Amino acid sequence: MSVAAEPIVNEALALSLGLSKDEWQVVLRLLDGRTPTYPEIGIFSAMWSEHCSYKSSRIHLKNLPTEGPRVLQGPGENAGVVDIGDGWAVAFKMESHNHPSFIEPHQGAATGVGGILRDVFTMGARPLANLNSLRFGELDAPRMKTLVKGVAAGISFYGNCMGIPMLGGDAAFDACYNGNILVNAFTLGVLRDDKIFRGYASGVGNKVMYIGSKTGRDGIHGASMASAEFGEGSEEKRPTVQVGDPFVEKLLLEACLEIFATDWVIGIQDMGAAGLTSSSFEMASRAGTGLRLDLDQVPMREEGMTPFELMLSESQERMLLVAKPGHEPDVIRVLHKWGLDAVVVGEVTDSGRFIGKWHGETVIDLPIQPLADAAPKYDRPRQRPTYLDAVNAAPMPSDLKANEVAPTLRKLLAAPTIASKRWIFEQYDGTVRSNTLLQQGRGDAGLIRVKDEQGKDTGKAVAVKSDCNGRFAYLDPFWGAAHAVVEACRNVSCVGAEPIGLTDCLNYGNPEKPENMWTFEQGCLGIRQACLALNVPIVSGNVSLYNDTDGVSIFPTPMIGAVGLIEDVAAPVDTAAPEAKALSGAGNRFCGSGFRAAFDGIFLMGETRDELGGSEYLKLRTGTVQGACPELRLDEELRLMQAVREGIRLGLIRSAHDTSEGGLLIAALESAFDAGMGCQLMLQKGALRLDSLLFGESAGRIVVSVAPDGEEALRTLCATHRVALAKIGVTGGTRITVSVDGAPLLDAEASDLASIHATSLEKALLS
Repeated sequence: MSVAAEPIVNEALALSLGLSKDEWQVVLRLLDGRTPTYPEIGIFSAMWSEHCSYKSSRIHLKNLPTEGPRVLQGPGENAGVVDIGDGWAVAFKMESHNHPSFIEPHQGAATGVGGILRDVFTMGARPLANLNSLRFGELDAPRMKTLVKGVAAGISFYGNCMGIPMLGGDAAFDACYNGNILVNAFTLGVLRDDKIFRGYASGVGNKVMYIGSKTGRDGIHGASMASAEFGEGSEEKRPTVQVGDPFVEKLLLEACLEIFATDWVIGIQDMGAAGLTSSSFEMASRAGTGLRLDLDQVPMREEGMTPFELMLSESQERMLLVAKPGHEPDVIRVLHKWGLDAVVVGEVTDSGRFIGKWHGETVIDLPIQPLADAAPKYDRPRQRPTYLDAVNAAPMPSDLKANEVAPTLRKLLAAPTIASKRWIFEQYDGTVRSNTLLQQGRGDAGLIRVKDEQGKDTGKAVAVKSDCNGRFAYLDPFWGAAHAVVEACRNVSCVGAEPIGLTDCLNYGNPEKPENMWTFEQGCLGIRQACLALNVPIVSGNVSLYNDTDGVSIFPTPMIGAVGLIEDVAAPVDTAAPEAKALSGAGNRFCGSGFRAAFDGIFLMGETRDELGGSEYLKLRTGTVQGACPELRLDEELRLMQAVREGIRLGLIRSAHDTSEGGLLIAALESAFDAGMGCQLMLQKGALRLDSLLFGESAGRIVVSVAPDGEEALRTLCATHRVALAKIGVTGGTRITVSVDGAPLLDAEASDLASIHATSLEKALLS
């Protein structure tokens, strides 16, 4: 049965599908001069897209450290897996859904959440927690308020319906994202370390099964769309955006976990980008086998679908599974119990080829390895951007005057990047399933208990956080990327967890521009250096390129997701320890970012330097992103993280909050706002500029609070770890007061400043 009315396959069609002229010639050589069929050229266009093949990034990704004593599965599978001890492991990954979310924000963001959830539970893990990292343009840019609202609604819709707590994330705003917003989704799940499932199609004669939802026409060309710049008419690409159904995915999750408890599965793969194409080719490629699929057996939800559409559809909530012989009826029975489709669509062969049949006729006959593993790999030209010298050397404005501190602070508290993201994250359920220890807004990282299959507490907790300051990466692509690694690890350390693994989502511009390729290479090298210094590997990740509109690229934004472990989160603090014996209020071995009680001492761990480059304050003063990227001292960062974790473990440190956007004053006030109290800050300027002291964004600093009887122990702890320490104030009262070198600079009601911080983003979005 032939397929009627298919386009004529030629070079022009190949170019329209995203292939280059050179790639078209490679296609012809692989097929020994035969012109590919229409579904075949569609497969080449998807598999060799930037989104699926990583053809511009692979040579640089090899620089990332991916091994370590805890790593059970590194990059190359649906998600990375890290050992957390006692037979338990966590699987996690971060993915981008940038282009779809710009075109259709609700469904684009929702299906981003759905896709990353499937990546994790395909490994055999029950999803435990979600994160999201969002980058938006200026709120007065065209469509931007609609995009923010739509993305937040899409994320909350999918995650809430699935019953997976959203533990945190971050959102920042800059004009560079006006034409390309970033929506990066992260999921972490828990599994037994001996029950890891992988995407292998092995065992000649074994049956290949399609399970989950039916296939429709949504998402066709999605991978190709994500591998091209935006320009005029981009909104017309809505049909390439997938449509998700979280209620179906919940059923699929439970069905898969039920099957994983058996020994019926050889391999399983999510149908993500490029759908049936990528899942089938990748599974066979990993196993070194071939596949035969009967495409007319694929469950369809629309009439008249063609092999091209079936192979390239990115309809959601679908998996490809290879079952052990004789267990196909068992798999079908479980899927039908959950109300889902399950059907045998083919078998594993020893041919090394993909054979696609359509009502008995061969419409696809392709070699698997060249498409999956031997896709074009480009060493693209690289050139240091010409803008760097000018922006790094831009002169600093005059120092802040004393009478300018209060109005400047109020403006910064209202700035979208610094203001509370409460309006966004309150749409997410952060406590569903009742395992959450710290959710967004209560700590520098989310923290959640790990329970076994029967719901019994294992005593362990995992912390999750994602970070990246794109302005730092714009000013210095190498050190800006390193900053992202360090800040993510610093944040999980601030809740008491030891960083044990990272995932990345590398968001960059058009790789065909030498300046963008240089920044990407430098970003990978910066990530490498920070990972090696902190001894934390990258175990999974994603690359999103072509984040350009009308030739304008986003700032380099290498998002980093960190996972940390607390081995015995509920264990009582050892009050017999010398450092802890005199302390009051010793509790569990974690802490949040908010002050805990009045009259506690406020301390700054780490050193403030005269650094304003890339700061929110400097953008407010000059209207531009300029200056030198703040210095990053990796050896000091490692000691700082060790010290804060030890202080928390001893019950000594009662709150911890790292200084990031907005600097020292903003960090201290955020800790006060979270506690609903005031504080009195008494700072020493020394040789620093006043604005550097208050609003500079030097790295390697954490604001902590300590009970009065623990201050000396904190000094001893920091001296042992060679960490700079200064007492900067006291908690309590209803007012915020700030003095520098004894001179008063600020005296305001804490509730007034807290209100600005809490409501400014919501007011701006709803105005």
